[in-house]
Amino acid sequence: MSRILSILIFGDILTLAVVTWVGFATHGETSLDLLPRMMTTFLPLLAGWFLLAPLLRLFSPQITPDPRQLWRPVYATLLAAPLVGVLRAAMLNGIVLPLFVLILGASTALGMLLWRNLFLFVQRRLSLVK
Repeated sequence: MSRILSILIFGDILTLAVVTWVGFATHGETSLDLLPRMMTTFLPLLAGWFLLAPLLRLFSPQITPDPRQLWRPVYATLLAAPLVGVLRAAMLNGIVLPLFVLILGASTALGMLLWRNLFLFVQRRLSLVK
């Protein structure tokens, strides 16, 4: 696995973890006691992301360095959000909350867009230094 691919995957996972934590923090729920509950959002989010990311070629060396392709991670998160909602509801033995799916999709899209922009910025800076 290439170094860039490893960085992208690690950054994606970290971004999804941060988005999950921020979501819980907005509800005042940041205690470590809630870690199992956080996993009911984080694990479906990982599953949804890593099911769709390869299909949308989000780890392709031809696509990731192109800033015109930043719509792809946004699109992937918006497509993954309903699946995440269904998986989360199944884990909690509950129902899919449409507002949760919308907010999760939008906040994850924003987080992924920020991360992938940062990745592009650093990648371009490092290539200029060489």
